[in-house]
Amino acid sequence: MGSEMRKNFAIIGVAGYIAPKHLQAIKRTGNKLVAAVDPHDSVGVLDSYFDDVSFFTEFERFDRHIEKQRRQSPDNRIDYVSICSPNHLHDAHIRFALRVGAHAICEKPVVLNPWNCDALLELEQESGGRIYTILQLRLHPELIAMRKELRQASQGRRHDVELTYITPRGLWYQYSWKGQREKSGGVATNIGIHMFDLLIWMFGPVQGCEVHYEDPRRVTGLLELERAKVKWFLSVDGRDLPDGPDSGANESYRLISIDGREIEFSPGFKDLHTLSYQELLSGGGFGIEQARPSIELCSTIRNSRATGLTADSHTLAARAAGR
Repeated sequence: MGSEMRKNFAIIGVAGYIAPKHLQAIKRTGNKLVAAVDPHDSVGVLDSYFDDVSFFTEFERFDRHIEKQRRQSPDNRIDYVSICSPNHLHDAHIRFALRVGAHAICEKPVVLNPWNCDALLELEQESGGRIYTILQLRLHPELIAMRKELRQASQGRRHDVELTYITPRGLWYQYSWKGQREKSGGVATNIGIHMFDLLIWMFGPVQGCEVHYEDPRRVTGLLELERAKVKWFLSVDGRDLPDGPDSGANESYRLISIDGREIEFSPGFKDLHTLSYQELLSGGGFGIEQARPSIELCSTIRNSRATGLTADSHTLAARAAGR
């Protein structure tokens, strides 16, 4: 990418868990990070990607800097704001990006509540900016091939699906914003929204949803989609891993079983943020309307009471409920 095409980026939440994937994506797509903000100052990771980033711990100073850059020269204005802040702040930070004349690239979930989608769509139309979100599983080559194969073979058939996603987190998780339901949306939203987007993308609109068991570290239930009945299990507890918490480095475990055919799709996951940036920078990408169905589903799960285990519960549900 030539310098004349290089875009200026700012990032909100640069000290967070997911920020390095965005830093890598900005770097690999040949663009420039000019400003970053985070209330925490442990941001040495910046040096692995860029060496001249203006960094702020106070959002007010960051805001003033971005506005000053915008007014000084068209060459200094921010083209994109990458948003890696806690989930409950996404709405406000998207609004900031549009206000300063930039496009927003927001981590999942774009918003926690479905009704906020309409307000953001109105602001998007008024501002002329775009709101993008990262739905990286839609870009996973193996999952794209599986979706195509299923659509060709289905002919109206409903599939029996089991989805398992276990991504171990330590005790810190419950004490951070991620463990606070009102800020993260709970386990189903914070770690599950990509998986639910994947299922809806593959098997069609939601027709019904049950929550069978939930505790602060896991949630499981049944999902009825247009072309599938899905038993799902989400956990941040390493004890739920197939080989237990001592099976090696705390790697995430992602498995989808369709009519008895198992596909473990953790491999191929590492570069999907870069691919997401390539897509949106070239005129593609995913917006609020694509993200809305999974946001609505996560809101339904968050506001549902667990009914207890049934014959349709996930195979790991009974063991997890007995802990």
